[in-house]
Amino acid sequence: MNEPAIESDGGLVRLSRRYARPVIRLRLDVSYDGTDFAGWATQAGQRTVAGLIDGALSTVFRTPVVVRAAGRTDAGVHATGQVAHADVPGDALAHAHPRTPRPADPEFGPLVRRLSRFLPPDVRVRDITRAPAGFDARFSALRRHYVYRLGIAPYGVEPHLARYVTAWPRPLDVEAMNAGSRELVGLRDFAAFCRHREGATTIRDLQRLDWTRDGDLLTAHVTADAFCWSMVRSLVGALIAVGEHRREPGWCAGLLTATRRSSDFAAAPPQGLTLVGVDYPPDDELAARTLVTRDLRVID
Repeated sequence: MNEPAIESDGGLVRLSRRYARPVIRLRLDVSYDGTDFAGWATQAGQRTVAGLIDGALSTVFRTPVVVRAAGRTDAGVHATGQVAHADVPGDALAHAHPRTPRPADPEFGPLVRRLSRFLPPDVRVRDITRAPAGFDARFSALRRHYVYRLGIAPYGVEPHLARYVTAWPRPLDVEAMNAGSRELVGLRDFAAFCRHREGATTIRDLQRLDWTRDGDLLTAHVTADAFCWSMVRSLVGALIAVGEHRREPGWCAGLLTATRRSSDFAAAPPQGLTLVGVDYPPDDELAARTLVTRDLRVID
């Protein structure tokens, strides 16, 4: 975004070409059950998380509002820790406030309550605050945290978990999966694990990838500075092949030499995947982080 920015009233104000008047950037913390969504990003004729939130905010503020997310999750993928931002004309903020505010209410507490009535039960905006200067939900992020859950009970998955856990019908060797995971951690080119996007880099810093077991529930904990398209589900799919002893743990490292998405394994189904958190630097480092993230990364 190449618009000039100034500080005003403790929040970020931009002179927007779109609105032709100052706008305030808001941070939104969002949760959703992705089962019945075609993903986060707005798509014509599809039910999407961003589409619903855009519509609700535009109704409240009486002007078009567009949200941008830290992670554009795919169809069927859930979130408990999604972060987004939206730029709202400063003179429209009054529409978010009731005539008689509640004592000690947060600035955007009334807006959070109003959105709970505008939005369906499978998406919630849990908190809204003024974003600090330099904040961009996507480009300011240091890392994203996902979990992927597999249920290996012979009967499948408990009904109340079935939308969030992938039932797996065959035994899995967790120790082998952890051994394969260790081969993948670090700054790598994950082309073998990413669906192709023209002009997009597949180099990522995978900071955590490990598995824990609690009875018949296996959970992968996955953290990286960023993820490319379908990367987490592809990592899980490859490690399932290791867990079933169809591949050796060392096979995972060999995949890192590929320059395109590998056809040697299938991506895991979406319903087991949840975005659980996004980390950001201190406020005074947000703008610098954005510049680093926007640089096209290469490995020497």
